[in-house]
Amino acid sequence: MATVKIKFRASLQLDKAGTLFYQVIHNRVTRQIYTGYKLFPYEWNAMDSKIVIPPGCDEGRSCYLSYLREVLASNASRLSGIIARLEKAGVPYNTDKVVELFNATDGDGCFISFACDIISRMTQIGKSQTAAKYTTAINSFKRFRDECDVPIDNMDSSLMLEYEQWLKETGVCKNTISFYMRNLRAIYNRAVEKEITVQRFPFRHVYTGIDKTVKRALSAKTIKEIKNLDLSLFPQLDYARDLFMFSFYTRGMSFIDMAFLKKKDLQGGILSYRRKKTSQQLFIKWEKPMQEIIDKYDTGESLYLLPIIKENGTDSRTQYKNSAHLVNDKLKKIGEQLGLENPLTSYVARHSWASIAKSKNIPVSTISEAMGHDSESTTRIYLASLDTLSSVDKANSIVLSVL
Repeated sequence: MATVKIKFRASLQLDKAGTLFYQVIHNRVTRQIYTGYKLFPYEWNAMDSKIVIPPGCDEGRSCYLSYLREVLASNASRLSGIIARLEKAGVPYNTDKVVELFNATDGDGCFISFACDIISRMTQIGKSQTAAKYTTAINSFKRFRDECDVPIDNMDSSLMLEYEQWLKETGVCKNTISFYMRNLRAIYNRAVEKEITVQRFPFRHVYTGIDKTVKRALSAKTIKEIKNLDLSLFPQLDYARDLFMFSFYTRGMSFIDMAFLKKKDLQGGILSYRRKKTSQQLFIKWEKPMQEIIDKYDTGESLYLLPIIKENGTDSRTQYKNSAHLVNDKLKKIGEQLGLENPLTSYVARHSWASIAKSKNIPVSTISEAMGHDSESTTRIYLASLDTLSSVDKANSIVLSVL
């Protein structure tokens, strides 16, 4: 039976990246399939044939290497699947046949392959948010297709309706279906722009709107109940509650922004950070309840302010995702314990801060600025006018005083 290995060939020039390729061996005959991806020697573990993320790796490169891990594993799995099918058929085959079948569904003109290339390019140029959205959507589509690619010319409304029905049968909500479809449509339109295919409007009959969501804001009374819960016997629930409250204390900071806060971001009683979603820089006056949460956890040698990303030099994004999953799972349990009508998630803190601020007659313009919704540069405002910064800090103090 044929075997598949992932190999790395270093460049002859020490400062240049080497190449990654798949090695297919059958009956002592070897063929290579080049991936088109490049790595530096220190990003490859030859003993385990795996990509490693070196200590101190910047976030963009880390995301790219994490994505590349998934691509290599997926393609290696598909090669193994091709070999398994040939073996099951019971007919003679050689390594050339394996390569031929692999390239037949992995070359130019195939949708999933094109999407992976776009994701790689987005990651390399620093558009990690777009890359993450496209990855989420394409992973769902790959599950629907059982990992089999499809020619872009075969992307039509019938296939998309079939995909939409599959999503409904697996319990995916309307807004998530829309999220997948809109991102797949964006990828498809890129293929049209590159003249790889002609526009066939495959998404015209599937849902791409935004369904009205249930109000998620909590009252000040409920927020206070969450704050005062005695969870000392349940460390994971306690941890989830603390991160929820930290988000609320920091004017509804998103979980991803909390995860990547670094200790150096807190200086002179001011916490500064740049929103991952909009790249806008925000400044928050440091309040006593924020410090109480920080003091509660030992972050040791970690670069990060909160105990979300705990290990330096490892895949920070994976740690963030795992923690987000854990926290939302535990928050859901806290919500059930309190008898809340709707699921409690980390995002509820943001909605609640805005709702309580509005109930305290804080101007909408101030709320927008405090949450990073203002179109002006917060950095410029901070440097030019301390009065403006004071207004949003005063708004936050007013909101926190209700607790």
